[in-house]
Amino acid sequence: MFVDRVRILARGGDGGRGCVSFRREAYVPRGGPDGGNGGHGGDVVMVAVSHQNTLLPLRYHSEFRAERGRHGGGSNCTGADAVETLVAVPPGTIATDEATGAVLGEVMAVGDRVVLARGGRGGRGNRSFLSNRNRAPRESGPGEPGEERYVQLDLKLLADVGLLGLPNAGKSTLLSRISAARPRIGDYPFTTLSPVLGMVSVGERDFVVADIPGIIEGAHEGAGLGLRFLRHVERTRALAFVIDASGARGDDPVGALATLREELAHSHPELLSRPALVVAAQRDACVEPDPLPALELAADLLGLRVFPISAVSGQGLETLLHAMADLVAAAALRADVPGA
Repeated sequence: MFVDRVRILARGGDGGRGCVSFRREAYVPRGGPDGGNGGHGGDVVMVAVSHQNTLLPLRYHSEFRAERGRHGGGSNCTGADAVETLVAVPPGTIATDEATGAVLGEVMAVGDRVVLARGGRGGRGNRSFLSNRNRAPRESGPGEPGEERYVQLDLKLLADVGLLGLPNAGKSTLLSRISAARPRIGDYPFTTLSPVLGMVSVGERDFVVADIPGIIEGAHEGAGLGLRFLRHVERTRALAFVIDASGARGDDPVGALATLREELAHSHPELLSRPALVVAAQRDACVEPDPLPALELAADLLGLRVFPISAVSGQGLETLLHAMADLVAAAALRADVPGA
């Protein structure tokens, strides 16, 4: 089950109490205060891990409370700091404070960390209250409470190529043929209800392809599940518009391409400037009149190359994979150039 949005409670640990203590030792009159400070409460920290690609575990474990710091002791003993509590998430997760809407941070690579709730500082022991005017302080600090907040976690997939298309365009079939991913495939709209990732190898080059569930007209306004789907496209390096170019269903491939680009323009206009290509799918089921020439003309006007394929027969897949790998390499090179 793919879960890309959860709400959790994060509570930092309270700081430990400071200690009120006086030195008691033979032959040492008026030993003075020696109460130590309390320890720091534990933080709640979000950390990106490699073995997780969904937020599903957090749906069933949604409360994270860090331990409090140890209390201070006599003989100037400072209480131990509490260990932090870790929230394991996939790379590409953003944390937002539910109350204020402020973004707490995001983790993009394995090992990245974001503090969701800080632990409280430990209270001061009576030793720290010693002064020339107060030689025998009998006060101490209670320790600060830890932060507590509800946090919304949103996962935006990190992929090299995002497959975009209308429902039943052939995205899932294509992904199943070029990778080991096994998305659900059916001859009805919205077969795929959640994004699916697949690792593709072309010679010595590897890249990740994401099957983004079908986008329909009005997706940027929430039609279907468009808003949930479109946000997974934000972090893809390159785009592949998958169009049904068979003509068997009476669909208009040129109109389908225009619809997809229009939805991107409304939701994330900057995506239209990323490297892209057009996949003319389902060519094994082509009927007359052939819609491919019109699609190639429309794509050429947009500066996009068209790759006719059949995921069923394997026609054109090798050429497409090399083109995708080149697209990913060009996108990576572009990202390394400042101002690009």
